[in-house]
Amino acid sequence: MDTLNNQQPSRACALLAVGAVTLTTLNMADEAQAQHASAAALPIAVQMYTLRDFGDLEEQLSVVNRAGVSSIETVGTQQVTADALNVLLEKHALEVISSHVALEDLRHRLDETMAFNQSVGNDTLTMPYLDESARPNDAEGWQALGEELGSIAATLEAEGFRLAYHNHDFEMEMYDGKTALEHLFDAAGSDLLAELDLAWVARGGLDPVEYVSRFDGQLFAIHAKDNAPEGTAQDQGGFATLGEGELDWDAILPAAEASDVEWYIIEHDMPHDAEAVITRGNSFLEEKLSALREE
Repeated sequence: MDTLNNQQPSRACALLAVGAVTLTTLNMADEAQAQHASAAALPIAVQMYTLRDFGDLEEQLSVVNRAGVSSIETVGTQQVTADALNVLLEKHALEVISSHVALEDLRHRLDETMAFNQSVGNDTLTMPYLDESARPNDAEGWQALGEELGSIAATLEAEGFRLAYHNHDFEMEMYDGKTALEHLFDAAGSDLLAELDLAWVARGGLDPVEYVSRFDGQLFAIHAKDNAPEGTAQDQGGFATLGEGELDWDAILPAAEASDVEWYIIEHDMPHDAEAVITRGNSFLEEKLSALREE
């Protein structure tokens, strides 16, 4: 009997130890799940132009998934049907949050463009680039383009869509004390949203931190892209992996958050290793945004 009695405390201690280990394991799992959910909730996407030279579309979407990103911005239709894209989106657990749509498609193929994007669950169309021949060369010209885009934006809004405009450096040209982009947005009105590519803003000679604040309330997205030091990375267009270049993201990100930006879209125009650029860019944004949003 004494032996049995002596074993009782030992068994109790063992059970308590097992229970403590189990609770610790469960708590660690819960914490990991919470961290994953928090990261997944951050508004981070990938511009598919970054991956245009990385295999076929399925391989490209696999990269986005592996990098831990769940949202993409497409380049038009990605040269597939809506049904085919939906199959791949479901397979790789991705959603479309914007699509780059050329001005000619906005002008002449708007119904078809809306139909495709509605089919893939996207409600934001973004005009990505102006060919050199289509660029205005004075304030009046930029204002006229703004009025046209404002009209298209109103048409889209009536159908449940939104229109955004993505800049390069040439929209930083000054006319009558304002940048071309500001003339465009002043004329377009509040229906047009901004997708600010801050690497191009910096190349245009403006301060990205200050420039972000000029679009408070209309800031759909930041194209999260970095510039390499001048004269370097020429074979990559002079761009760098996000957070590894010259832009001051510790100042940019709080300014973007204060301007109620909706999305941060990772992009690199000419990457050597697109998967590494996206993976490291996502990790950088997750770390910085999580810290900002905990303050």
